[in-house]
Amino acid sequence: MSRTNASTGTPLTPALQKKIFEFAKRKGIELSEALNRHGYTFDDLVYEESHKKAWAGPKPKKLSHYKSEPNGIPLVSFFTGCGGIDLGFETAGYEHKAAFEFNELFCKTLRKNRPAWNVFGPPTHSGDVSNVSEIIETLEAIIPLNFEGMFVGGPPCQPFSIASNQRFSKSGDNFKRIGFGHEKNGNLLFDYVSIIKHFKPTCFLIENVPGLRDLDGGTQLSAAIRELEAVGYKIVEPRVLNAADYGVPQFRERLFVIGSRNGNMPAFPERSKLAFGAGSVLQRSQGNAKNTETRAHKLNSMERYCKLGYGQRDQLGRVDRLDPCIPSKTVIAGGTNGGGRSHLHPEIPRTLSVRECARLQTFPDDYVFVGSTARQFTQVGNAVPPVLAAQLALTVASSVFREKMVKVAR
Repeated sequence: MSRTNASTGTPLTPALQKKIFEFAKRKGIELSEALNRHGYTFDDLVYEESHKKAWAGPKPKKLSHYKSEPNGIPLVSFFTGCGGIDLGFETAGYEHKAAFEFNELFCKTLRKNRPAWNVFGPPTHSGDVSNVSEIIETLEAIIPLNFEGMFVGGPPCQPFSIASNQRFSKSGDNFKRIGFGHEKNGNLLFDYVSIIKHFKPTCFLIENVPGLRDLDGGTQLSAAIRELEAVGYKIVEPRVLNAADYGVPQFRERLFVIGSRNGNMPAFPERSKLAFGAGSVLQRSQGNAKNTETRAHKLNSMERYCKLGYGQRDQLGRVDRLDPCIPSKTVIAGGTNGGGRSHLHPEIPRTLSVRECARLQTFPDDYVFVGSTARQFTQVGNAVPPVLAAQLALTVASSVFREKMVKVAR
């Protein structure tokens, strides 16, 4: 299968593509201009090994599949980001009461997509969970103590992340995971714990990278759990879930800690029987969705990318061509100075767009990310896949809040 120029009907083959590359070199022009002169775009480019694999299985379930009737369980989220966890819990029927996010751009994304939510963050509120007294004062005007609802939050994970440290030389000061030694982010877990202890919600969820469990031999996480158990919470054994085991077309491991104080032990969702390949959501056109801008790569990069086989890595650019038949590698957020480096499309030798990454993360196509493209990648890469969050939400509702669910049903 080859892509065709709509105006000339000439398919873009590897041989013709090579001639266009040579034309760009000879004329001393950018590849984008050379393609345009020949009537093609970056999306017309092909790998030397092309269309030898394809996802032949079913489509994964969309977030809308988990849409449930309102269950009467109020929800408050912290470190909300662009709203991945919140979307999942909203879909599962929870009543969204408040969201706290200190990044103004992320708040803009939340407000654009959910104008009815109470989003506490810049420019009207700090949204900063490290300012515990301010958060408590704000929340006390909205919810009571002994809150019969749900708290969810994922403290910023960079201090505990292996991936973030792989960007540095092993000999550099930044290589070692500093975790709780980080001046601010390493302490945000305990700030969140303090807020939980103050309001005593019926149930809480803590999400983070698996590195949080292993840091300092697990002593810091154990200390946080002991603090919560001391005020009456029963906490299920912390568990690392791989999103690929729950219908998400992406390998993505995250640690979840769930506790309750009403005597009902929280449960985790059951794993799905099928792992969905990246091609299950990347085969289709980007269509008329937002956030579909793709990068205009340099010629020398494209010459390397086109030679990659399925699943192979370009060592210089540190990007991987995805295999359409297995889940994508983890969609990453990148550092504070730049957006995440997205993977290469299985059949088009270019990096993925924000929308394509969002599809791997199971965000609906009508959910729009604001800001520069780099910051859009950051938002998508930091998020919990909404489809995974919805399954967690439904399982928590049926295990922890089962009496409340019976009342709603009546």
